[in-house]
Amino acid sequence: EVKLVESGGGLVQAGGSLRLSCAASGFIFDDYATIGWFRQAPGKEREGISCISSSGDSTYVADSVKGRFTISSDNAKNTVYLQINSPKPEDTAVYYCAVSPAQCPIAVHTTFFISSWGQGTQVTVSS
Repeated sequence: EVKLVESGGGLVQAGGSLRLSCAASGFIFDDYATIGWFRQAPGKEREGISCISSSGDSTYVADSVKGRFTISSDNAKNTVYLQINSPKPEDTAVYYCAVSPAQCPIAVHTTFFISSWGQGTQVTVSS
């Protein structure tokens, strides 16, 4: 059974930092082409913000978070990370990790290509 568990969310002040983790079980990263991060703010659609290829060779970060968010992976631990620096109140959302057989970044341009989702972790940025 494919299982993705996010952690690391919480309340953070604007300008601070936090790191989200996505621990995968029931499969290895090589079983999928891409591991990605999406977020969904209240009243808004779920949007893809970052992804990394299963090999770790290719990454993508959306323009809306470029320069502040960094994605990385540790394949030995079957874990993907999203480092969030200088968060802004508009980054407040539930953050989800997901896996896809599609290539990064196509895999996160829409939710259509996602095979499995984590349960999400709330990130709240205070001003």
